[in-house]
Amino acid sequence: MDKQLQRDLTKWLKSQSKLAKRWLMLSVGLGFISGLLLIGQAALLAHILHQLIIEHTDKSELVAHFIGLTAVVGLRAACSWGREVFGYRCGEQIRLHIRQLIMQRLHNLGPAYIKGKPAGAWASLVLEQVEEMQDFFSRYIPQMSIAVLVPFTILVVVFPLNWAAGLIFLITAPLVPLFMALVGLGAADANRRNFKALQRLSGHFFDRLQGLSTLRLFNRAEAEAENLHAASDVLRKRTMEVLRLAFLSSAVLEFFSAISVAMVAVYFGFTFIGELNFGTYGVPLSLFTGLFVLILAPEFYQPLRDLGTFYHAKAQAIGAAESIVEFLNAEADEMKQGTENLPSPETIEIEANALEVLSPEGQVLAGPLTFTIKPNEHIALVGPSGAGKTSLLNAILGFLPYRGSLKVNGIELKSLEHSQWRQAISWVGQNPMLVHGTVRDNITLGNPLATDEHVRQVTQQAYADEFINRLELGDQHIVGDRSGGLSVGQAQRIAVARAMLQNGAFWLLDEPTASLDANSERLVLDSLSIAVRGQTTLMVSHRLDQLSMMDRVFVMDNGQLVQDGHFDTIREQGLLAEMLANKDMRDLDA
Repeated sequence: MDKQLQRDLTKWLKSQSKLAKRWLMLSVGLGFISGLLLIGQAALLAHILHQLIIEHTDKSELVAHFIGLTAVVGLRAACSWGREVFGYRCGEQIRLHIRQLIMQRLHNLGPAYIKGKPAGAWASLVLEQVEEMQDFFSRYIPQMSIAVLVPFTILVVVFPLNWAAGLIFLITAPLVPLFMALVGLGAADANRRNFKALQRLSGHFFDRLQGLSTLRLFNRAEAEAENLHAASDVLRKRTMEVLRLAFLSSAVLEFFSAISVAMVAVYFGFTFIGELNFGTYGVPLSLFTGLFVLILAPEFYQPLRDLGTFYHAKAQAIGAAESIVEFLNAEADEMKQGTENLPSPETIEIEANALEVLSPEGQVLAGPLTFTIKPNEHIALVGPSGAGKTSLLNAILGFLPYRGSLKVNGIELKSLEHSQWRQAISWVGQNPMLVHGTVRDNITLGNPLATDEHVRQVTQQAYADEFINRLELGDQHIVGDRSGGLSVGQAQRIAVARAMLQNGAFWLLDEPTASLDANSERLVLDSLSIAVRGQTTLMVSHRLDQLSMMDRVFVMDNGQLVQDGHFDTIREQGLLAEMLANKDMRDLDA
């Protein structure tokens, strides 16, 4: 990874820590207090041993010191517990904020952008990668301050007692962070590669799991299993690479810390036997001083060692942040929205003038388009695959950005508050999306406060009651993920009932009968014909024999609106005539 990129990502991560400044300060404060208590503990312990060994003081005279030592140990334990709690709260608050940033960005980009990546990749981004930042904020960031404050305080205490020991501390202390940085140079790259491998595996696995039946029907299950095995093996190698660096970093830090403590111990050992005679300011070295400094020696390096231990958390966070920052800063147009309310939501009129529908990356998907859908008018939208029909629907729904003008009841769509606009839409797609829950939960998805009577009414109108009544639990029947436990026709009728309960003034139908059998198609069409009566309707349809029932027909091709008029007027010319001729030929062949 480029060093400048690492610095930018580190700067971004640290800027996020400002959001939990209170928890961060509490964690650092308790760490510093724990360091002060550590000095007091070392002083008490050295004093007790000095009194017992050198002064031959009776143990009964040192009871207060023993009680004080016990109290200090208890207070240090309490500080350590508090540090963990406050550190966790710090990380938790920042992780929640980062997740909100991601979810808000996803919300602004809309479903059209989200579908561009496997669902597993998004799950990895929102869950695993954000979670990997916890230790960075809860431990590494507070430890950076503690690793400076505590050793500095120990130096201030040690230098007046023995300048030689203080000088050893001062010279050897920079070695720990120096070698920590050298070992950790490749850690961020290793973590970045690990997260990329995890994203690929997550997306690959989720997609294959969804299409398992198709893979088995085409005898591709074993081949895809091999692909999954290969992807998981790549992840295993990347993970082991990260672990190797983490263990190497810990081993190097322990080695240099042990060498430094040994140097202090050797110095005091030779001083006690009279081989060395410096560092004591001309005063004989006492057992108290020697024990006090030796007890503090490993604790002097401990904050630096802890910082080294948590250094891999920084590498993990940088590796995770790369994809997150890249996504948050991606050059993708968001569908702008305003705050204006929809005037006269009981009737809907849509006007498009030189409308160009854009992808989030700025590519023109359809247009320029100019048309008007009048209040209570029923419009059929037809065209070959790739003509731009779905792109137009996504623009009307507010899921894709656009250039030009797209007005709803005279107000530009960009100026409308989208949640209110969507409340005015009753939507039925070709692949009904049912959430995990009861049948009733899915019917009342857009209107959870609906009464039992209202729910019963829409289920009857959508002909959904005929199979709901046969279910053992009725509308309390549990629906699994991806409409599990229901047929496509049953799920579609629930979707129609849901749209009826929404009671929108604008009905948007995207081939609502594309996947249905003849009986289900008839029932769905009958219920829809009743529901859309007197409402503005735009329906994408593959059933050309139903176009005569619509007020007008829009024909699209290559992103352009090539025909617009009543079915009887345009049926014998242009693209619609070709589509009808091809349909007639297929019917004859059948």
